[in-house]
Formats: sequence, structure tokens, C-alpha cells
Amino acid sequence: MRTPLRHTLTATVAATALALSAAPALAAPAAADRSTAAVSAGHHAQLRSLASLSAERLATADLVAASKWGTDKPIDDPAREQVVLDTVRAQAAALGADPEATVRIFRDQIEANKLVQRGLHRLWTEDPAKAPAERPDLDQVRKEINRVTTELVRAIAASADARAASTCWGVLAVSALQVKVEKRLDRLHTRGLVRAVPSVCETE
Repeated sequence: MRTPLRHTLTATVAATALALSAAPALAAPAAADRSTAAVSAGHHAQLRSLASLSAERLATADLVAASKWGTDKPIDDPAREQVVLDTVRAQAAALGADPEATVRIFRDQIEANKLVQRGLHRLWTEDPAKAPAERPDLDQVRKEINRVTTELVRAIAASADARAASTCWGVLAVSALQVKVEKRLDRLHTRGLVRAVPSVCETE
């Protein structure tokens, strides 16, 4: 199982340290030839898009958790999860992308979503005053999830070279940190983002 990013980004402090250590490597191509710099910039843009879409999909966990709160609907839903995996497999194949890699990435996306849902349910159980006052329509929430999922599949298909590059882990870590800061993710959602992306890079 690919776990380097999960180990290096298990906390904001670890992510910051990794970003600082990786920064010179990202800056170096500016002094190299233009083609190398262009490739590096392209990889960063692709992995940044993946991290951003992962965070966007993760944000739906709040709505899913709220829709299930106070009901008998379980957080784990194997049947629904299989529908998602079958869908992204078909979408990846239609785009000429690697279906197995896409499914592997989405397994982590699903687990990340459930991690946030469980965290929110624990929070609301411990402090009912923080629990949602309204229950979103899960069918409507899933429409948003499906939209982001489709965009994420396209981003995966468009980033094969970046995900296979030896620099993937470092660039992805910096991208995840940038997204964490940009979207002002709290500790729970930062943990979720870290859980969402360990299968993005093809390199060990």
C-alpha cells in the first residue's frame, strides 16, 4: 500500500516541514532550460488540481454526515461505494485513462469521506449543540458528489505523467498544503485530505 504522503502529512506541522524542504526543488527548474521548467510547472498544476478537487469532494462529507445524523443510515454503504467505483472505472476507460489506478484513487477518496463523517458524528455526539439543525436531502447531495467525481476522474486522466514522475510525492505534498491553507481546512478535514490522496502517485 502506498503510504508515504499519509506519513508525511499526518499533521499540519509535518506538511509544513515537507513543503519547506521541497520548495527549493520546485524553484530549481526556473534556472534550467525552458522545457524542463514547463514540465515541472505542468506537473504542479495537475497535482494541485487533483488536491483541490479532492478537498472539494471531501467537503461534501459534511452534508452527507448531516443527512445521516439522527437516522439509521450507516456511514459505511458498500453498495453505494461499489456504484461509485464502477462508475469511475467506466469513466476512466472512456477517457483512455487507467481504470485500475482511477479506482485505487477513489477508494481512498471514499475512505477519506467516511473519516470526516465519523469525526463529525463523534463531535456532534459529544456536543449536541454543534449538531446540524437541518437534514440535507441525500439525493441532492449525491448530485454534487457526482459532479465533483466526474471532474476528478478527468483530472486523474490528464495527470498520468505527473503522477508517474519521481517528483510526484514532493509536489503533491506541497499542493496539498497549499489547498489546506487556501481552503482553511480544520484538523479533521486536513486529515481527510491526507487520507484522500495517498494513491495519487504511481511511484513508491
